[in-house]
Amino acid sequence: MNVPITAKTLRASLPDVVKRARKGTRFTVIYRSQPAFQIVPVNESGSAPVSLVDDPLYHAQAVGRSSDGLTAADHDAILYRR
Repeated sequence: MNVPITAKTLRASLPDVVKRARKGTRFTVIYRSQPAFQIVPVNESGSAPVSLVDDPLYHAQAVGRSSDGLTAADHDAILYRR
């Protein structure tokens, strides 16, 4: 089941949301009237249902620049040890 929840309600009822997520409920968090992110339960092994390797954003091309002089690809290499 996917339940919409506002960011304000999430902040006010986080313990209840955690309890329900552990029981299998998925939440779509609404921020400023737009869906912002989802809270999904982890599987029995303790990992997220989709591995990063299968996530299309994990393999997305680097975009933008940062103020530290590194490229997005450099940041990915640091963060994901690519």
